[in-house]
Amino acid sequence: MNGTRFRVPRRRFLAASAAAAVGIPYWHTAAARGAAWQESRPKIGCIGVGGQGLAIARSAARFGEIVAVCDADLRHAQAAREALGDQAAVYQDYRELLARDDVEVVLNGTPDHWHTPINIAACRAGKDIYTEKPLTLTIEEGKLLCDVVRQTGRIVQVGTQQRSDRAYQLAVELVRNGRLGQLRQVWVALPYFSAKGGPFEAEPVPAELDWDLYQGQAPEHPYCRQRTHSDYRWWYEYAGGIITDWGNHHYDIAHWGMDCERTGPVSVEARGLFPNGGRPQHYNTPDRFFARMEYANGVELLYFASLGERLHYGAVDGHVDTTPAEAEWLFGADTDEEIKTFSRNGVMFIGERGRIFVNRGGVYGRPVEELEENPLPDDAWRAPASLDHMANFFECVATGEQPVSTVEVQHRTITACHLTNISLQLEQELTWDPEQEVIVGNSEARARQSRVPRTPYSLEG
Repeated sequence: MNGTRFRVPRRRFLAASAAAAVGIPYWHTAAARGAAWQESRPKIGCIGVGGQGLAIARSAARFGEIVAVCDADLRHAQAAREALGDQAAVYQDYRELLARDDVEVVLNGTPDHWHTPINIAACRAGKDIYTEKPLTLTIEEGKLLCDVVRQTGRIVQVGTQQRSDRAYQLAVELVRNGRLGQLRQVWVALPYFSAKGGPFEAEPVPAELDWDLYQGQAPEHPYCRQRTHSDYRWWYEYAGGIITDWGNHHYDIAHWGMDCERTGPVSVEARGLFPNGGRPQHYNTPDRFFARMEYANGVELLYFASLGERLHYGAVDGHVDTTPAEAEWLFGADTDEEIKTFSRNGVMFIGERGRIFVNRGGVYGRPVEELEENPLPDDAWRAPASLDHMANFFECVATGEQPVSTVEVQHRTITACHLTNISLQLEQELTWDPEQEVIVGNSEARARQSRVPRTPYSLEG
């Protein structure tokens, strides 16, 4: 796709300067909001502090005092305590942390299958929450979590930080203000992260790891290190693979631009390639997939892994070449050839007047090029003002306002990702009722909207 690239640097001063240079109103600064909320430094408890969990803890430490860290793997908890200044109390069981009256804010950086139980428990314990994505493990978890957040009135920010990136905000503003004319199609392209790996032999459980607690609601399995930490996401027991992992990020932007944040598709048809063929003790999620979805407003959404962008994550064996026959089965004969050879991840909006593509590198397309001479009017629809996702969360904790990435919105985003997994697992097209939030006319598929948690673990927290 040709066109000028527009990229807003992350630092606020540079963001303001860049916005002004292209005629974009920059209405959000710390001064404009007032700094009073920053003077109150709430006490923070961090649950799940390996990798991304530690990263969000470092970010949150700008706004509060971290008094407790918790991880089922005490190696992570101890390392986090040292990294954060050696002041926090260390826990292995999250329930002990939540029982502390002084903890006001909880950061949830656990694996996916623990997001909902901990978020529910934290809400009911009177804590506000910054939770990592994907928001849920199943569709029914999301419905339950939305109810609990409404009942408790807690502030919950989901870690879809692209909502606080000016490039994504600009892309969405252009689409929703009609710069593409009638929106016809949206592409949501994820990287091709290989899930090839196995078989994995059972190993002795490390002394510092509570393996039963780590597994939580998931079915019980012998321990192997590939079921933990960065590689848990390639097992359906704990996650949904790339479809829910990066999917929660990019699909969110698609829904935002489509003005479908509180609804979903009406039909979903998906296929996936499983590099390990369903063999025991192997990673069991697909790493290449293609889904075609229809929305009630007439927009078609194509959701797929970009075969040309091969990225690595965790301890996988390597990418598998996709044969012409596999590509033909995966995408179908009537799919645009550009999609079959796509080499980027991001979101493409296609309308009657052209295209806009946006990813973490910038936003591209003729409507962007035309902004300097034809800026959006003062009364145009604007994305909520946020250029720092964690700062937005703590500001809302102080003010009681809703953050830019709410549970209600992200439940709808991840529901579409869950539907993709269900469709490709069954190799069936699904009919979805976004009002009632149920799969229609397919009892087997509908049963997969939830999972039975392992005793004694419960979604009730």
